[in-house]
Amino acid sequence: MFGQFAHVGLSAVKWALCGVGALSVLVLTLLAVPLQRPAELQSISRARGTVDLSSLPAIDRYQARDGSWLGFRHYNAGGTPAGRIAIVIHGSSGSSGGTIHALSQALAARGVETYALDMRGHGVSGTRGDIGYLGQLEDDLADFVGVVRQTQPATPITLVGHSSGGAFALRVASSPLRNLFERSVLLAPYLGYDAPTTRPNSGGWAKADVPRVLALMALRKAGINCCDALPVLAFAVPPNSEKRLTGTYTDRLMRNYAVRDWRRDFAAVTKPVTIISGTDDELMFAGKYAEVVRDAAVKVDVRLIDGVDHMGVVYVPKAVAIVADDVATRAAGS
Repeated sequence: MFGQFAHVGLSAVKWALCGVGALSVLVLTLLAVPLQRPAELQSISRARGTVDLSSLPAIDRYQARDGSWLGFRHYNAGGTPAGRIAIVIHGSSGSSGGTIHALSQALAARGVETYALDMRGHGVSGTRGDIGYLGQLEDDLADFVGVVRQTQPATPITLVGHSSGGAFALRVASSPLRNLFERSVLLAPYLGYDAPTTRPNSGGWAKADVPRVLALMALRKAGINCCDALPVLAFAVPPNSEKRLTGTYTDRLMRNYAVRDWRRDFAAVTKPVTIISGTDDELMFAGKYAEVVRDAAVKVDVRLIDGVDHMGVVYVPKAVAIVADDVATRAAGS
């Protein structure tokens, strides 16, 4: 009898040691190799240097539910009021003070009260490249809408997102927050590494630490949530651009500033969604957007603009005019 208990005890110890060993391997995988940043992607850098920022509004701030003061820019509506509000969300590594200024300014010129956000982890909002928890970006957006509603309680709001900001806008449109917005406009949205629309490595823009990502996934499946503050994704930003751009994302920011799953997200939308992209997008296969929305819960309008690349959709004049006119004049149900 004692021998049987001893045998069982030794087996348990053996399996426990195996588990510790496996966990040790995972942790070593997480820490072994530092995240490598890809070479600067010149097409993105050139675009950032093209936009005239001399009329950029000053940063304003609102307080999120965790007490943090997050940044945004307010573009007062000019001309004939459109009776609409736009909240504009930048792409990966960017901020409200970057390329989306051209679009934000054009929206305001068409009578749309416009707000461009520094999403937490970017610009002046929070810790650069990180957030506190998965879902915090949704909480921040809901808090900001609450601030807007204090002075504009009933004006319809359109959520506009570019690239990863478009991915986040789709994430919101497929979540309980969807009812805060009348519609969503996704500009060259990044729909995930496995989407038919995504070029390999996003056309050279992003490089993930795949072993680290897989190790973190394995830990989460084992019920261990210990290391999601580790950086897992790097962008092809210029050297020495840390004061202007966010060069890396932690695991939790990468997962939050993205779709959950593009198939399920499109299947869950209930409000109108429009996708606008350029035919010359070097990060995405723009011609495949129509394919991925085929099974969406609502009809998704897809518009492609000839001769425009990934960043051009938010700063090239003809693209900006198309997007701004769409937001300013399109009825909620159309």
